Amino acid sequence: MGGGGMGGGFGFLWLVVLIGLVVVAVGVFQSRSQPAERSEAALETLRRRYARGELSDEEFERRRQSLRRDR
Repeated sequence: MGGGGMGGGFGFLWLVVLIGLVVVAVGVFQSRSQPAERSEAALETLRRRYARGELSDEEFERRRQSLRRDR
């Protein structure tokens, strides 16, 4: 009869481990998707600066190539 308390404790431990694994999986998924989103946002900013005449053709191409390599 005394073993029931022990089983309840292990059940709680498994629940904590399961929640931890879900949190880690969500974090990994988000970290993989964010660089592409940041790269697209940076490319859009670069295009806007080029359109406003803030960058020369050469500077635009150099920076665009640099962003493409970072993906």
